Amino acid sequence: MLAKTLELVTEARQHGVAVGAFNTYSLELTQAILGAAEQLKQPAILQLGVASVKTGGEPLVKATVLAAQNASVPVAVHLDHCADLDMIERCLAWGCASALADGSHLSFEENILLTRQAAALASSYGATIEAELGYLAGTEDGVTIEAIKASLTHPEQARTFVEATGASMLAVAIGNVHGFTPNPPPLDFELLSQIASQVDVPLILHGASGLGKESIQHAISLGVAKINVNTEVRTAFLTAIAAWGQRVGPTPDVRRRGQDWLDLMREATAAARAVVTEHMQTVAMMA
Repeated sequence: MLAKTLELVTEARQHGVAVGAFNTYSLELTQAILGAAEQLKQPAILQLGVASVKTGGEPLVKATVLAAQNASVPVAVHLDHCADLDMIERCLAWGCASALADGSHLSFEENILLTRQAAALASSYGATIEAELGYLAGTEDGVTIEAIKASLTHPEQARTFVEATGASMLAVAIGNVHGFTPNPPPLDFELLSQIASQVDVPLILHGASGLGKESIQHAISLGVAKINVNTEVRTAFLTAIAAWGQRVGPTPDVRRRGQDWLDLMREATAAARAVVTEHMQTVAMMA
C-alpha cells in the first residue's frame, strides 16, 4: 500500500527502529525490495536516483509508485539526491511522497535557499522534503579521514538549518560515505548525539553499505530513523548477472532451461533480495 515517507520514518523513530530505504533502477530491483519487505512484514522506502529518472522518466517513476500501491505492506516512493527543483516537482506530480533536495555541495546559505524552495514546493503536493547538511564523500572521491572531518554536520548549524528551511527530515554527515568501502571510516556517534539534541526532525543515515550491524543499530538508538542502502544491493544484483554469464557462456541458448532472460532476472533478483532482507532485519531490531 502506498504510504507517506514522513509517516513511516516518524513511526519508526517513535518505536526506536528505522525504515530501510533502498534504491531501485528497474522492476526487478523493485520486486527484490518489496519481496523482502512483504516476507518480513515491514514497511520500506523505494528510492529513485536522478540518473534513473533521467533514463526511465515518467514510466519508471509511475511503475515504482504502482508497485508500492500493490504491495501488502506500507511502501513510500522517494526521489534521492536531487538539486533540480523542476525534477523534484515532476517526481512529486508523478506520485513520489518525498524528495531529497540535495544542496550539500552548496554554501550554507545557498543550501538553505534550495531546501526552503523545495519544501514550499513539496507542501503543495502534500509531500515532504529531506535535506542534507554536510557533504558525504563517495568512494570515487578518494575518501580520506581529513576530507571526512572537514565535511561533517555541525550541530548548531543543523538547528538553524532546519528552522530556516522547513525540512521534515535531515540527512547527516557523521563519517558515513557513499558507496562501499572495505574498511569504512568510524562513525562519530558523539556528533550524532549532539545533532539529535539540536533538532526535532528524524535523522537520516546515507551510505549504510558496508557499515556493520552494530554501527547501524547504534545510530538508530541516537535518533536515526531512515537508513539508505544502495551499493550493496545493486552490487549483489550485478554479481549474480556476472556469475550467470560465466556459467552460461558467451552465447546463451534460450531453448535450454536456465539460460533465458527470466532465468537470469530470477537469479539476480533473489541475490538482491537477500541483501535487502539482511538490512531490513538490522534496522527493525531494537537497538
